[in-house]
Amino acid sequence: MDVGFCLRSEAAGAMRTAMVSAENLQLTLKTELSQEEQALTHTNSSSPKETHKAGNEDLKEMLESNKESLKLEAMKRIVGLIAKGKNSSELFPAVVKNVASKNIELKKLVYVYLVRYAEEQQDLALLSISTFQRALKDPNQFIRASALRVLSSIRVPIIVPIMMLAIKEAAADLSPYVRKTSAHAIQKLYSLDPDQKEQLIEVIEKLLKDKSTLVAGSVVMAFEEVCPDRIDLIHKNYRKLCNLLVDVEEWGQVVIISMLTRYARTQFTSPWKEGAMFDENNEKAFYDSDSEEKKDQMEAKPYVMDPDHRLLLRNTKPLLQSRNTAVVMAVAQLYWHLAPKHEVSIVTKSLVRLLRSHREVQYIVLQNIATMSIQRKGMFEPFMKSFYVRSTDATHIKTLKLEILTNLANEANISTILREFQTYVKSQDKAFAAATIQAIGRCATNISEVTDTCLNGLVLLLSNRDETVVAESVVVIKKLLQTQPTQHSEIIKHMAKLFDNITVPMARASILWLMGEYCERVPKIAPDVLRKMAKTFTAEEDIVKLQTVNLAAKLYLTNSKQTKLLTQYILNLGKYDQNYDIRDRTRFIRQLIVPNEKSGALSKYARRILLAPKPAPVLESAFKDRDRFQLGTLSHSLNIKASGYQELSDWPAVAPDQSVRNVEVIEPVKSWELSAGKAKQPKSDDKFYSDDEDEKEEEGSDSSGSEDDSSSSSSEESGSESEEESSEESERTSSDSGKSSSSGSEGSSSESESKQKKKKKTKKAPQKKSKPTAADSDSDENGNGPVARASSSSAESSSGSETDSEDDSDSDAPAVPQKKSDVKSKPKVEVKSKKEVSLLDLDDFSPAPTNPPKSAVVPSSLLSDLEGLSLSNVSPAMQVTTPSFGPVKTYELLHHMTGKGLSAKYHFPRQPCLYQPSMVAVQVTLTNSSDHSVEEVHIGDRSPASLNIHCFNTIERLEPEASVTVSMGIDFSDSTQAANFQLCTKEDHFSVSIRPAVGELLMPSSMTEQDFCKEQGKLLGMNETSETITMATANTSSQAVSKQILSVANVGVVSSSQNNFHRFAGRTVSSGALVLVSLMLKESSSALLTINTEKSVMASMLLRDLKQALAQA
Repeated sequence: MDVGFCLRSEAAGAMRTAMVSAENLQLTLKTELSQEEQALTHTNSSSPKETHKAGNEDLKEMLESNKESLKLEAMKRIVGLIAKGKNSSELFPAVVKNVASKNIELKKLVYVYLVRYAEEQQDLALLSISTFQRALKDPNQFIRASALRVLSSIRVPIIVPIMMLAIKEAAADLSPYVRKTSAHAIQKLYSLDPDQKEQLIEVIEKLLKDKSTLVAGSVVMAFEEVCPDRIDLIHKNYRKLCNLLVDVEEWGQVVIISMLTRYARTQFTSPWKEGAMFDENNEKAFYDSDSEEKKDQMEAKPYVMDPDHRLLLRNTKPLLQSRNTAVVMAVAQLYWHLAPKHEVSIVTKSLVRLLRSHREVQYIVLQNIATMSIQRKGMFEPFMKSFYVRSTDATHIKTLKLEILTNLANEANISTILREFQTYVKSQDKAFAAATIQAIGRCATNISEVTDTCLNGLVLLLSNRDETVVAESVVVIKKLLQTQPTQHSEIIKHMAKLFDNITVPMARASILWLMGEYCERVPKIAPDVLRKMAKTFTAEEDIVKLQTVNLAAKLYLTNSKQTKLLTQYILNLGKYDQNYDIRDRTRFIRQLIVPNEKSGALSKYARRILLAPKPAPVLESAFKDRDRFQLGTLSHSLNIKASGYQELSDWPAVAPDQSVRNVEVIEPVKSWELSAGKAKQPKSDDKFYSDDEDEKEEEGSDSSGSEDDSSSSSSEESGSESEEESSEESERTSSDSGKSSSSGSEGSSSESESKQKKKKKTKKAPQKKSKPTAADSDSDENGNGPVARASSSSAESSSGSETDSEDDSDSDAPAVPQKKSDVKSKPKVEVKSKKEVSLLDLDDFSPAPTNPPKSAVVPSSLLSDLEGLSLSNVSPAMQVTTPSFGPVKTYELLHHMTGKGLSAKYHFPRQPCLYQPSMVAVQVTLTNSSDHSVEEVHIGDRSPASLNIHCFNTIERLEPEASVTVSMGIDFSDSTQAANFQLCTKEDHFSVSIRPAVGELLMPSSMTEQDFCKEQGKLLGMNETSETITMATANTSSQAVSKQILSVANVGVVSSSQNNFHRFAGRTVSSGALVLVSLMLKESSSALLTINTEKSVMASMLLRDLKQALAQA
C-alpha cells in the first residue's frame, strides 16, 4: 500500500489519547528515544524531512521483520512518538498488518495506534474489519474491549450494522470492562447514525440493570447522550444507582448525580413547603398512631419526605469528602436543588474547602457561592473570613469574593466588611479598587443604617490621588444621592469644587448630571460650572458634551436670566459638532426649550420632560438572575443558555406513583427486615427504627432520625445482605452499651440528646429496656408521668442540625451519672412568698444562682468596690467603670394571659455580668398570677441555636401570687437582634424574646479629655457618624444633657474644659469596641451630635435614639 493515504493534519489530543489508552491496557510507554533513534533523527540536521523519513523507514523495516521482539520495540517507539504529539499516520499500513498478531503485548499496542488513527485512515482500517470481529471473541478481555473501541472509531456509515451487532454482544459480555466499553461505543454509534436510537435504547436499558460499579457511570453517560428524556428507564434502577454511587469512579459519580438531580425534580414533591416534616418513611404515621402528640403533629404537617428522596440525599452526603472537586460541586448543586432548606447548609464547609484549590476551581466555586449567598446569606456568614481577598488572588477571583462579601453584608457584620473594603480601596489593582467602591455603594443602599457613613467615606475618596478611584466614587455618590437628594446639597457643592481636577469622562458627566438634576438646590454654583464647560466644550469627550447640553437646557428652564446666553452659545457649539448624536441632541433641545413659530405643542411641556423626578437606580448583584440555571453548569457560569443545556423541571404538585421504583428482588429483604424489628436494627428504613432506639436509651426525639440517616455509614448504603448483618451487629452492640456508639449516626444522636438535656435542665431516671411507647419514656425526673412536649416538637425537629457545639455535649457528659444518682433525693423548693425565695439549689452543675440581688438593693460599698473593675485589656487611662446614672426601664417578656397565669418582666441592671464578660446582664422577674402553683420553670430551646445564654437554674415550684427575680446573661454579639428562646414550665412552652436597646450593649469607660480627643482622631471617615439636631429648651443645661444621654446609653461621662462640649465614652460589651459620643452645643437650641466607633450600624441606631431623647422636653 502506498503511504499517500496519510492525512497531513495532526490531532491536538494525540498525546493524551495515547497515554490514557495505554494506561487502560496496563502498558508502560517508552517516551524517551533510544540512541539508535536519536542517531537517525540527528544524522542530517539540515534536512529534517529526510531524517523523519529515514526514521520511519527504519520503523517500517522493524514492523515487517519476522521477529516479534523487533515488532514490539517498533510499536513501543511509535506509541512513544504519538505520546509526544508526533504524526505517525504514514506508518498505518505497516502497523495494521500486525493486527492479527498472536502476541498479546503487541496486539494491545497495535490497538492503541488504531484507535488514534482509525478515523483518519478509514479505508485501510476497513480492510481489517474481519480481524476486529475475530478479536471480539478473544479470550482476553482487554483485546475484546480494544477491538470494540477501534471498531467504533471507524466512522463509516457502511459498518453501522456490524458495530450494532458488536455492541449488543459486548453488552452481554462477562467482563465489566468490556460492558463499560460497549456503553462508550453507544455514544459514538448514535452520533454516527441517530436512526439507530431505538435499538441503542434497548442496549442502554439492559446495561442500566448491570450491578457493576465499573459500568454504571458509562451507561448513565450514554443515557444522557441518547435518551435523556426516557425517565421510565431509571425507575427500576434508581435505588441501585443510589446505593452504588459511593463506589463508582469519580467522573461516573458526576454524571450519575447530575442525572439523578433531574430525575428527582420530576418524581418527588417539593420539600420547601412551609411547615413540611422531613421524615424518611410515611409508614411512621401508622406505627406512631398511639401517640396523641405525634398524631397532632402529622395533622398539622401532612408533608412527609419520600423515602427514595431521602435515600438520594443520604447516599450523596459522604461524597462531599471526595478529593475530586467536580464531585463535591455536583453534590452541592444536588443539595441546593433537592434538599430541605435546613439541610442545605451541610455543603457549606465542603465548598469553602474547595477555595484552597487552583484558581480555575476557585473561580467556578465562587460563582456558585455568589448565587447561593443571595438567597441564603446564613449559609456562608460563619465562613466570611474565607472570602477575604488575598494579595496573591487574580483580579477575577478578587471581584467574585467582593461580590460574596457584599451579598453577606447585614447590620451585624457591616462594620467588619466596611473595614475590609477600606483596605481594598487602596489596592494597586485599579479594576478591583473600582469594584470595591461599587460594593460600598451597594452596601449603602441595602443597609440604610450605614448610608450616611458610606457617603462620608466616598466623599473622602474624592481627594484620592488615583483618578480611577475618584471617578468611581463620583459615579457611586451620584447613585446614592438620588435616593435622598434633599439632605446632601453640601456634597454636591463639594463635588463641584473638585470638578476641575477630575479628568475621567464618566465622572465629569456624573457631576454635570447631578448639577442639572438638582440645579435648584445649588442655584449659585450650577451656572458657574456651565460657564467653565462652555470654555472647554470642544475638547471634552462625547458623554461629557451630552451632559453639558442637558445641564444648559435645565438651567435655561430654571434660571434663564443668568444662563440664556450661555445656553445659546453651547447649543451653537453642539450644532456643528463632529458627532451626529450631539448634533441631533442639540437640535432637539433647541426646539424643545426655545419657543418659536415652528415649535409644536411639545415645548409647553419642556419643564415636565427635562425636570421630571427620576427613580433612584437599584444597585443589584450581577448574580441575581443566575439562579434560573442549574448550579455548576456552563450556562450558569456564562449566564447564558449554552447548547445542550437541560433545564430543571419544576416540582410536581402531586408526587407520581412511587411503586414504579419497586423491584421484586427487594421484597424478601423487606420482610426479613420487619422480622428483625425486635432487635431494632435500621436498614433502608433507618428512621422507622431509630426512634425506638432513642427512646430506649434516653429520650424520644422526634427528629434525630433525620440526621442519623444523613450521616449513616457507607456499609449500610451498599445494599448487600452481609454488610447489613455486620452493620446490625455493630448497632446492636452500641444499643446495649447505652451511650457508646460505633458509627457517626449514633454519635450524632447522643450529641443531640445531651444538647436537649442541657436546654431543658431536666434529668431522666435510668429506664428499662422494654419501654413500649414514646409516652411512657417521656416521664419527668421523679417518675410523675408523661411530660407534655407537643408545643415544643417543632423546635425539637431541628435539633438534628449540625449547628450545636461539641463543647456543650462534652461539658454535660461527665455530669450525667451524678445527676441520676441525686435525682431521687432532690427536694422541691417551694416559693411561698417573695421573701421566702430559697437561694439553695442542689443542681451544682449550673453556676448561675437562682436569685442574685437586684440592682436597687446593691450596697454603696459594693458599688465603690466595682468602680475600678476592668473587664478588658484597656489602658489605665480608659478603665471600665460602673454607671453613675442607672435608670431602670422594665419591659414585658411574657403577659399573664399568654403565659396561662405566669408573667415575666425584664430589665437591664447595667452591672457587669458575673458569668462572662462578653454577656449583657438581664434580670427577669417571674410572677405566678394563677390560682395554682407552677412547677419546673426553666429556659428551653433558643433561636438561633448558637445563641450564647447563661440560663437561670430551674425553679422547682412557684406558688400562687408569688414572685421571684432571677438573673441571666446573654451575649448579643453587639447586635440589637432579639434573643429568642422558650420559657418552659412542666406543662407548657412559651416562645419569648429579649430585644436590647442599642445603649444597653455598652459599658461605661472613663478617660481624660486628652485621651478622648486622641482616640476620636483614630476613628474618622467611615467610623464617624454625625448630625445637627434640634434640642428641647429644657435639655440645654449640662445636667439635663447628661441625664438624657445616660438614660439612652450606658456610657461614662468624660470631663470637659469647655461648657458647650459634652463628651461620653463607652465600650461594646461583646467585642470591647470603643464608642465615643460628643455633643457640641450651638446657638438657638441646635447642637452637633457626633458618634465615633468602628460599629457603624450601632452608631446610626445610637444617633437616632439620642436625637429622639434630646428633642423631648
